[in-house]
Amino acid sequence: MVFLDILSVLLSYLLALLLRFDFVFSSIPREYLDGYMWSMPYWAIITAVVFYGFRLYHSIWRFAGMDEAKRIVQAYITLIFLYLAGAIVMGLHMPKSYYLVGYMFNIIMTVGLRFSYRAARSWTASREKEKNEQEEKPDRVMVIGAGQAGQAVIKEMQSSSHLNTEVCCVIDDNPNKKGRLLEGVPIVGNRYDIVDKVKEYEITRIVYAIPATTGKNRKDILNLCKDTGCRMQTVPGTYQILNGEVSVTKLRDVEITDLLGRAQVRVNNAEILEALQGKVVMVTGGGGSIGSELCRQIAKSDPKMLIIFDIYENNAYAIQQELKRKYPDLNLVTLIGSVRNTRRVGTVIEKYRPDVIYHAAAHKHVPLMEDSPNEAIKNNVEGTYKVAQAAVQWGVKKFVLISTDKAVNPTNIMGASKRLCEMVVQMMNRQSDTDFVAVRFGNVLGSNGSVIPLFKKQIAEGGPVTVTDKRIIRYFMTIPEAVSLVLQASYYAKGGEIFVLDMGDPVKIDDMARNLIRLSGFVPDEDIKIVYTGLRPGEKLYEELLMKEEGMQETANELIFIGKPIEMDDEDFKEKLDLLDRESRSESPRIKEIVAEIVPTYHPDLEH
Repeated sequence: MVFLDILSVLLSYLLALLLRFDFVFSSIPREYLDGYMWSMPYWAIITAVVFYGFRLYHSIWRFAGMDEAKRIVQAYITLIFLYLAGAIVMGLHMPKSYYLVGYMFNIIMTVGLRFSYRAARSWTASREKEKNEQEEKPDRVMVIGAGQAGQAVIKEMQSSSHLNTEVCCVIDDNPNKKGRLLEGVPIVGNRYDIVDKVKEYEITRIVYAIPATTGKNRKDILNLCKDTGCRMQTVPGTYQILNGEVSVTKLRDVEITDLLGRAQVRVNNAEILEALQGKVVMVTGGGGSIGSELCRQIAKSDPKMLIIFDIYENNAYAIQQELKRKYPDLNLVTLIGSVRNTRRVGTVIEKYRPDVIYHAAAHKHVPLMEDSPNEAIKNNVEGTYKVAQAAVQWGVKKFVLISTDKAVNPTNIMGASKRLCEMVVQMMNRQSDTDFVAVRFGNVLGSNGSVIPLFKKQIAEGGPVTVTDKRIIRYFMTIPEAVSLVLQASYYAKGGEIFVLDMGDPVKIDDMARNLIRLSGFVPDEDIKIVYTGLRPGEKLYEELLMKEEGMQETANELIFIGKPIEMDDEDFKEKLDLLDRESRSESPRIKEIVAEIVPTYHPDLEH
């Protein structure tokens, strides 16, 4: 580029001189030729130095745009003064047109050199694309959103030789944009025209390019799209658009999480993580879905030490290796052990003296616990009690229990055991200086054993997809949302609270299964069958997040609420915990009945 710029300077001013004398070289006076020869080394060197100073040799010119054009203008404004200074110092007496025309020719050549490279690359890419399209039928694309993200996606799809796509039309709800062109592609209507325009333009792929829309808006538009049978993709977040990171390679397929119908829950993580900085933090069940995400988030806060405690060595090893790669300076301790083991738990807490414990260790599978109820009590209830007792004994400042909406009016032993855990937490808070809290939320998308991975596996195998009951509904949240809530709770905690997330509208599992089938490119009940298997033992048609007597207290986060503690006789409860411990260890067949006596809202199915 330096060589070409120097050459353009020489040619520009030579052409200016020739133009002045009607392109008759012999007519040019000797003094003008001498002036040209004398000034050109200075002109060329100064031009190259100024271009370097304005970073014109640092750009990737296949992506040249307004920023590069702006820097070229700034460089040439600077060169005016340097050229004039040079002419005065050298005492040049050239025709006035020589300076003006040579300067203009130089600008044209500089811009032409750079943008012709982009044009050549674009022409080559389009030729290659045409060749690919002739060999293989391209994807016909509809872009939803005529904003910055939509424009970025269209530009890259049009210029990339690696994508066999043809952008046919754009959809946008702004009526003023209809009929206009975006990068040469027509804006043909609003969201209610999607289905018709898919047929009209024979669309095979839809790209959703409105990253800033709210959850409900997003859900409504994507619900219209999924009925078209097209492959659906979406762009990254708004911050990536603003950072110029939008790329067709970053498009992802639309997932079931996009159809939840609410915006992502946001918490002030910076404030929360700052509170964990320099603390010793322990996560029981640290290898599980929630526990491992807790470890990831806590690791960002630069804790004094992070302790992962889990019974399952494979999960613990996986999160240990991940954190070592991402945070090589993290003081990480990974320990294998069971929360049932009083001595092991006590020894660990005594040795490392954690400031905060996040208790995520639990058995959570409803049907499995119905068949092994004593294990639910041993692990969930007694395990929580043992960790809580050790926390009090060794001066832990905060203890955060991971609970579930299944603890509210439970119909299964897993939910009842988690309700007992909440009672343990509230009792321990009244009897110690440690702040004990519980965090209650609904089903977590993508966690081990959740319905989404099961549905995806069943769809991949060609079906059928199994749904227990057509009427069954659930509240859902993503793993990052769940963890954000847990961290927020530990920050808000004063002791004794049960934190509850406003999870928006519940989702019908049947609708979720059908949406996932459509998003996979199939037709429900035709390509992939849906089979209703009946409610499993202990399973509810719907879940509740709050018991009536708990009330609802607001927090600084409008999506997080606090359920008030329920009064109970702590000494009587301790005696019943001892009874549960004895009965569960002796594999009592009456364990569900005993739990029902302690948790009045639990109504077990005693046939299982």
